[in-house]
Amino acid sequence: MIFNRKVAYKVGKQLIACILSSLVIVPFLVIFLNSFKTEAEAALMDLSLPKVFRWENYSVAIERGKLIISFFNSSLYSIVATIISVIINSMAAFVLSRRRTKLNQFLYFFMILGIMLPTNYIALIKVMQILHLLNTRTGIILLYTAINVPFGTFILYGFVETIPRELDEAGVIDGASPLQLFFRVIFPLLKPAVVTVALLTFMGIWNDFMLPLYVLNRASQWPMTLAVYNFFGQYQSEWNLIFADIVLTCFPVFIIYLLGQKWIVSGMTAGAVKG
Repeated sequence: MIFNRKVAYKVGKQLIACILSSLVIVPFLVIFLNSFKTEAEAALMDLSLPKVFRWENYSVAIERGKLIISFFNSSLYSIVATIISVIINSMAAFVLSRRRTKLNQFLYFFMILGIMLPTNYIALIKVMQILHLLNTRTGIILLYTAINVPFGTFILYGFVETIPRELDEAGVIDGASPLQLFFRVIFPLLKPAVVTVALLTFMGIWNDFMLPLYVLNRASQWPMTLAVYNFFGQYQSEWNLIFADIVLTCFPVFIIYLLGQKWIVSGMTAGAVKG
């Protein structure tokens, strides 16, 4: 009787997991399969295989959707903002964690509020106009860097707490400067948390739609998310091309997530030990 209950419990959990997984997998499968169909077949939006795989849908989507320049923009914004954000966040987390003054504690909790508080786009756009950063690649990179400070600092702060302070003392005794101490001793030990923050930051920037919609008005500066939005407005009846456009947009971040998912799990759990 007890054995049957355990089996039923495990089967029930697997069924629930399969149902929840299907809610995510099925829409992606519909998009992927219909991206190879004709316009008439894709209009049905079903899970049937295409009669003939039309690979040319992707070349047409790339040409009409101007995805090459959009891919460059998304890569530029995501990579540069991620690198700057990771360096700034790790340095801030190290200083705030090691020097527990009242001012530093206030600054830490003040930054953490950014995780919960919404973005005021009206004030943000006004500041961008004053600084002459509106409709510029530099401006949106700086915005992405600033927006990711709260989350990145929060994750790295908890991970820095797990690093023994004796390493700091040993580095100082050996004559290391503050920057040498951080980049040669502390930063290499932050690898799991740094990779986690970098991957999540990269994926968040790549998939972001709202910020470039408000601060970028030139099509030549649009990332792939806005390119898909514009493409849908022009070819909303040609679902096969729209689905091909979506697949091309999601593919890079999907590959990056598959390659780095183990780092995301390990970094999140390690950073949650303290802090």
